Amino acid sequence: MSDLVVALTLVTALGCGLNAGVFFAFSGFIMSGLRRLPAAQGITSMQSINVTAVTPAFMSVLFGTALACLAAIVTGVSAWDESYGPYLVGGGAAYLLGPIGLTIGYHVPRNNALAKVGPESPDGARYWERYLSEWTGWNHVRAAAALGAAAALCVALQVG
Repeated sequence: MSDLVVALTLVTALGCGLNAGVFFAFSGFIMSGLRRLPAAQGITSMQSINVTAVTPAFMSVLFGTALACLAAIVTGVSAWDESYGPYLVGGGAAYLLGPIGLTIGYHVPRNNALAKVGPESPDGARYWERYLSEWTGWNHVRAAAALGAAAALCVALQVG
């Protein structure tokens, strides 16, 4: 494994691990804390979190890691016969399908729908209960996929 591939893999693994930590925090205690609030307060809090999450720092880590995963996949495909190649492909794919795929295809649409909910409305309370359960369940998958991606990339470093 060349020094450039080692650096790419290390940075990509760290990005995946950092994102796994963010998603774990939401699954582990943030959503549980919001669930303990009255529905209107929970909705308002999550609406605020969803607005403040879209920062250059978080978006750079989330999507910069995705770009690094694309580079890892290309590198892994070109080095498929090397011991580390399949791990680069697997790790990169796990991150793109899990955290990125779910964020774009599942979580963002639900966050956008929550943004339109009136926190004090009866429909809001009903939506909030469903949102908490479904959003959090799929967030567990995001966290696990990001952690699995980081692990696969670490294995690539070990075997390469």
